[in-house]
Amino acid sequence: MDKKLLALIMLFFISFVFFVGLTIFNNPLRYLTSAKEDFTPSPVRSKIIAWPLSSLKANGVAQSEINVFVVSESDKPIPNKQVTLTSTLGNLRETTVITDNNGKATLHITSSNPGVAQIEAMVEPGIKLNHKITIQFE
Repeated sequence: MDKKLLALIMLFFISFVFFVGLTIFNNPLRYLTSAKEDFTPSPVRSKIIAWPLSSLKANGVAQSEINVFVVSESDKPIPNKQVTLTSTLGNLRETTVITDNNGKATLHITSSNPGVAQIEAMVEPGIKLNHKITIQFE
């Protein structure tokens, strides 16, 4: 057989196999070649929300629930991240919590002394969130 004809037949079969592979396995190939999800917490887009923020009795029993929502730059929730809170006043029932599948960590605070508690959050690996909250104890 002629070498040129043999090379042309091989090229045809390689092209055919490649085309069939792209047609049949399109989703897995697209999955393998797509960009990976970013699992780095965003200090700007992540949020701290608490309720109630004021009119809490400073009796050591009344508590405010603090929710920290950890998301990436593309607003995707990030699970399994350690969230640590610090407060200038009061007692945090939990100082460190792991986020759930929705990127949410729930913590609680009480205080026996009246005043304003300023609360900040830190997400592993050492990312301090830009948003802070204050809670008024009376």
